[in-house]
Amino acid sequence: MLKIGLTGGIGSGKSYVAEILGQAGAAIIDTDEIAHALTAPGGVAIAAIEASFGPSFITNEGALDRARMRAHVFGDEAAREQLQAILHPLIGEETRRQAGLAMGHYTVFVVPLLVESGRWLNQVDRVCVVDCDRDTQISRVQARNGLSQAQVEQILNAQVSREKRLSVAHDVILNDGTVSHEFLRQQVLGLHQQWCNLAS
Repeated sequence: MLKIGLTGGIGSGKSYVAEILGQAGAAIIDTDEIAHALTAPGGVAIAAIEASFGPSFITNEGALDRARMRAHVFGDEAAREQLQAILHPLIGEETRRQAGLAMGHYTVFVVPLLVESGRWLNQVDRVCVVDCDRDTQISRVQARNGLSQAQVEQILNAQVSREKRLSVAHDVILNDGTVSHEFLRQQVLGLHQQWCNLAS
């Protein structure tokens, strides 16, 4: 089955693009959703996170305290690597399990850090980047997550540059502040048709 890696910086609109592709008949595997499930109450990663970082990073409900962990790891590269060492193998295992069951015209892997991880580039047939200017990313993430501009910029600075992301793209979907929902949808469905043709 044709494998598409869908990526983009925070606030670029990856999830919305994936939703349109899913409605059009693609199989969607979202590594962010997998990470959320692993760190929800009763999630497979919770015990290891608590053992490594301590109980203060776990909420009363038994989930990862995402805000606390975000503040901790974005200022500390060693802590970020420690968290990734717990999560990435578990995400990889669940991703492979879902891929084995996937039914669709082709499979889309939604991977926010696809370019950063390095290993994903060899695992997909094409990379599609949802592209967006930095100012639009900042305003979207502030509106969605209630973070300060400084917090959003810290997250953006931990991700690869827009230029580096675009340099590995086979396909690009523009979703900056000038793009209407209808134009975005047209771009996505145009690529969907191309990928269906490639898949067959």
